[in-house]
Amino acid sequence: MSYSNAIGIIFPNIYDELVPELVQERLMASIPFASRYRLIDFLLSSMVNSGIENVVIVPRKRYHSLLDHLGSGREWDLVRKNGGLTIFPPFAENISQDHMGRIPTLAGILRMLSEKKEKYIVMADTNIAATFDFSAMIAEHEAKGADITVAYINEKIPEDCISIDNRKGYHYTYDIAENGRITGIRLNPTTQDVQNYSMNYYLINRELLVNLLHDAINAGGVFFERDIMLPHLNDLNIYGYEFKGYAARITSLTSYANENLKLLENGNMAALLNGMNVNTKVHDNTPTIYKKGSKAENVMIAGGCIIEGEVTNCVLFRGVKIEKGAKVSNSILLQDTVVKAGAVVDHIVTDKDVTITEGASLAGTESFPVYVGKGKIV
Repeated sequence: MSYSNAIGIIFPNIYDELVPELVQERLMASIPFASRYRLIDFLLSSMVNSGIENVVIVPRKRYHSLLDHLGSGREWDLVRKNGGLTIFPPFAENISQDHMGRIPTLAGILRMLSEKKEKYIVMADTNIAATFDFSAMIAEHEAKGADITVAYINEKIPEDCISIDNRKGYHYTYDIAENGRITGIRLNPTTQDVQNYSMNYYLINRELLVNLLHDAINAGGVFFERDIMLPHLNDLNIYGYEFKGYAARITSLTSYANENLKLLENGNMAALLNGMNVNTKVHDNTPTIYKKGSKAENVMIAGGCIIEGEVTNCVLFRGVKIEKGAKVSNSILLQDTVVKAGAVVDHIVTDKDVTITEGASLAGTESFPVYVGKGKIV
């Protein structure tokens, strides 16, 4: 790992509205994923493994679970005298919470950005789980003499993104010339064909960003893509950087369930990790216990679980208990969920501390999983 001369800025709330069920008491960044991680773990680990030693997180609301998860940043080697992990509290209560644009958020830390010495800023959202090499992106940025570089994936737009409110700056695709330069930006595309779909990872010269922000703030700008990138397509060198690795994009409760379950398919979890050490908060759980007569087939199960019944094609987080005679399939069960004896559940997503009562029957579908909120008894 080499020093990347960059500051990482993470926006943990941008996509909260797409998964309202899961962000009642948390934000997108701290949503559990892949049995033992949180979504932010993949991004934060990618930054650190790419040599980014100064990471700033700017939450807007519901950030207490994120603070609890990240702590001092020790698990990510971000406890440092200079730089390290910095979490800014909500920066301006008089700014409307109805939009999640990056420009108002960056306005709250503009003075800090002006005083920093690093050459580059890497900005990223947290609704994608991927192991990303930001150092390679920086190298290509420098080789092309780019002012701004944007990461994208050449893929179809998810069906649940087609009806997104066009006033919200959620989804962007790019027209890209043969030399990699971005020539057009499309907001919330309404077709599902394969496109250059933004990952919302941006690399920009720090001093340039500060200057552009001053102008955008004075003009009442909200969205980085619409109010900074789009007006400067012709006078700035803005390039795309294609990501060809495994990425799990969360755009709805359905995609959350399906992206977890896709990791059960051969090779997908290994592709997601891609040889990278993805760090997370350390929990001293006991190993999972499989009682006599239990059955577990095609599952991903974290530590501290007790399996007495049958579990098929599921992702279980820490402390889940499946009692004798219970049958669970195609489901995502978050921490400390209990499925009582004789219950039968299929295609459900439970939040933390849920109890499925004895003999209960609960079923959703692949397209419409049933969600059970935190602490509920059903």
